[in-house]
Formats: sequence, structure tokens, C-alpha cells
Amino acid sequence: MRTTVLTVHIVAASLGILSGYVALYAAKGGTLHRRSGTLFVYAMVTMAMLGAAIAGVWGVAPTTNIPVGLLTAYLVITALTTVVPRGARARRLDLGLMLVALAVALVLLTFGVQALANGGKRHGMPAFPFFMFGAVALLGSAGDLRVLRSGALAGASRIARHLWRMSLALLIAALSFSVQLAKYLPASMRIPALLALPLLAVLVTMLYWLWRVRFRRSFRGIAVTARSGNLAAQPV
Repeated sequence: MRTTVLTVHIVAASLGILSGYVALYAAKGGTLHRRSGTLFVYAMVTMAMLGAAIAGVWGVAPTTNIPVGLLTAYLVITALTTVVPRGARARRLDLGLMLVALAVALVLLTFGVQALANGGKRHGMPAFPFFMFGAVALLGSAGDLRVLRSGALAGASRIARHLWRMSLALLIAALSFSVQLAKYLPASMRIPALLALPLLAVLVTMLYWLWRVRFRRSFRGIAVTARSGNLAAQPV
């Protein structure tokens, strides 16, 4: 049973990372982007929820893996709901997801404070990751509150919300991959700069697209169809 669950978790993580990078660099809104993005959503939610379950049932760093698993699934789901047609139950879903993110933020930030109070670590984990992931969850819940108060986003705000949430979910997966990979590499090959390349690729690309959408206000290559609400490609 455990072997089967771990295998599914690893396969889902691998598919999520590969499809995530394809979606990140494919023409936004094109067929390849949509298909790889759909695979990314299914794979990441499967990977994240199984990871949280594994951590809870078998005690694999539960104080970190459970809240971060929930955070990853939350980011992917809210990124998807941002660009799909809004149904009658959308507000309830937004509220439920906001409460999940808020709970995760409070738990992680509390663990971070406890780590600082205990000499900088909690159960062997330094304070920084708790504060980093807690801040992401808090930022996400604040954005959800904005949507609940003002309604569905449009234009640059809508695309930016989709971009940063998908990208950060991929960043979390890439971080986990780099950490796990380092455990199996010989000491001579554990080069921090090399292991950081997948993370930097996601971060730099995310910042580039956010700059284009939020600050440069350039929508070349990206559009949102008025009828379906999905991202659609424009000629570059």
C-alpha cells in the first residue's frame, strides 16, 4: 500500500513539474499551454494531497508537509478558478478556499514564531520556511478577500492572479524536487547554483510575465476571451 501511494505521488510530482514548465514557456493561451496547464492542475493536486496524506499517516515531516501540501493544492485550484467561467457556487468555493489559505497561514506563522522561540528551529526545521510559506498563504487569502468583496477580477488583475499562483505552485514543486535530488547526488555534485537553476527559471519567468501584465500592460501573446473567460492566444 505504502509503495503504491508513494509511486503515485512521485509520478504525479514528475508529471506536474514537466507539464508546469511546458505551460510556463508555451505561448500563453495556445493549445499546448491549455493542455499542459490542465495536466499540471490534475497532477499537482494529486501530488499535493497525497503528500499531505503521506505526511499525516506515516509521520513524514507533518508540520511542514501537511500545510505546504494544502497550500500547493490551494494555489493551483485558485489559479484555475480565476480563468474559468464563474458559476452560481463560485462565491462559496472562493470563501472555502480563502479559509483554507488563512488557516494554513496561521499554522505556518505560528510554527515560525515557535521556531524562533526554540533557538531557530522547530522539529529540526528552521524558521524561515515557515514564514516564507505562511506569507504566501496569507497573501493568497488577502487576494481571495478582495475577490469576495469586489467580485471576479478582469483584465490585468485576473491574468496576474492566475500567473503568480500557478508559478508559485510550480516553484514549490521544483523546490521539493531540488531538495530530494540533493539527497541522492554525490557530495561533489551537490552544487547549490546548479540545484537552484530550476527555481530561478520559474521565479524569473514569473516576474517577467507579471511585469508585462501589471506594469508594462502588454497583452501581446495573452488575451482573455469574453465569452468563456479562458486564456486565449493572440499573435505575437
